[in-house]
Amino acid sequence: MSLFLGCVKEDSINNVTSYDPKKSFTITDLSYGIHSQQKMDLYLPVNRNSDSTKVFILIHGGGWSAGDKADFNDLFNGLKSTYPDHAVMNLNYQLATPGSPGYPKQINDIQQAIDEIQLPKYNLSKQYFLFGASAGAHLSMLYGYAFDPNLFVKGICNTVGPTDLTDTAYINHPIYNAILGGLVGNVTYSQNPALYAEVSPAKRVTTDSPKTISFYGSVDPLIPVTQMSLLQKALDANGVESEATMYMGDGHGNWSPANAQDYLFR
Repeated sequence: MSLFLGCVKEDSINNVTSYDPKKSFTITDLSYGIHSQQKMDLYLPVNRNSDSTKVFILIHGGGWSAGDKADFNDLFNGLKSTYPDHAVMNLNYQLATPGSPGYPKQINDIQQAIDEIQLPKYNLSKQYFLFGASAGAHLSMLYGYAFDPNLFVKGICNTVGPTDLTDTAYINHPIYNAILGGLVGNVTYSQNPALYAEVSPAKRVTTDSPKTISFYGSVDPLIPVTQMSLLQKALDANGVESEATMYMGDGHGNWSPANAQDYLFR
């Protein structure tokens, strides 16, 4: 009955061999790997095909060590309604632990999830728009700029994402620096500056990087205000189409009503 209604709960990989492209499906907790946190929710629109059905990919935040795809449930449902001809993936990934930092396993998770939806049974194109918030925005940019050699990522929405981990505003600040442990582990900048550059999206921008739209708050307690300008400098230097907005007086994504309206309708 659930399959007939177009809603499927999947707890293991590949236990459905085909999804009728003439029907829509919302698949919850679809496994794309063997780890319990390697799950996604996936919306497949009706009449989809592998040539033209584009995909939104949502990547939650949480300092690389917390958060859940449920944080983006409203966005997931909103995109389904607003863009009914697009597919939507809402991704969970392996969270960082003291013994297992976020990098590179979270980038590998994004790739593994994309590999899953590229299977013929989903009938989706290889055209992706990544939407991330905070640590999820960082992962979206890092993947799109440095780990997408086939240029399948066509655009990125970066909401309050860290962009340059070599920024002195990070490496000289004890609170900011402690947060970065979720990404790089118990390694300081002075111990391994090359690693910090490697995980900095602004350092990985090329002329082939996807279009990027960014949003920041001027009084964000977690993201130094310099992060937006450092990213924009790199994008501009490489001729990448981009747009960035700094909401004055706002914090870590908790926009004022007027700015929230501006953010939603960009």
